[in-house]
Amino acid sequence: MEKLHGLKARSIGPAGVSGRITAIDVVLRNPNIIYIGAASGGLWKSTSGGISWQPIFDEQPVASIGAISIYQKNPDIIWVATGEGNPRNSQNFGNGVYRSNDGGKSWIHLGLENTRSIHRIFVHPDNPDVCYVGVQGPAYGYSMERGVYKTTDGGKTWQHILKPDNNTTGVGEMVIDPHNPDKFIVNMWDFHRDAWFFRSGGLGSGLHITMDGGKTWKKLGVEDGLPEGTLGKMGFAIARSRPNVVYALIESKKNALYRS
Repeated sequence: MEKLHGLKARSIGPAGVSGRITAIDVVLRNPNIIYIGAASGGLWKSTSGGISWQPIFDEQPVASIGAISIYQKNPDIIWVATGEGNPRNSQNFGNGVYRSNDGGKSWIHLGLENTRSIHRIFVHPDNPDVCYVGVQGPAYGYSMERGVYKTTDGGKTWQHILKPDNNTTGVGEMVIDPHNPDKFIVNMWDFHRDAWFFRSGGLGSGLHITMDGGKTWKKLGVEDGLPEGTLGKMGFAIARSRPNVVYALIESKKNALYRS
């Protein structure tokens, strides 16, 4: 006991912790209105700048949120993608895309039920019926339903505008040019998780760009300044003040931050 003299006991668990926040969007004309999505805790809304929150997705059959996009010209219109895009051993999955026309009071399910995980969603800034989703797909399984989808009729029908090269490649990142909604940059990410191992990177990975809303795509390579060899997950950011400046954090043999 002499060796323990002077030491104070501290709690080491178990402890209750909050889950991962996977998505956030804000009404620009009134930034007190905030929507956040959780990995397994549904969708929440604050009208007080984050002081208090109300759950607004509890009546739906899934509770994992992947992405949120508010139509800023009428912020009562909200698009939500389900299934978090963090392929970890405790990842939670969803059942497609939802839309609310009344600020989250009610929801309409708009398909893509088998996508499992949707990592990004963007509603067109000038047309609430045009929406893009970046499907990551299941972490453990195989699926050719991964890639980028587009709707031009409010979610009644979907076009698969960027398809994977193989059944383990999904969307790792997708950003829209804030000044040109027809310009998208997408990371197609080849990955797979087993119970005992996680593989990030493969032949299906790459950086794709479209300038015409997904009608045509260009896959960038070494000649465009990207690293050689097998690529993995990427993170993108476009400077809103100068959209010709783009940053990419690229997983490769030698991870690095790139600037265009």
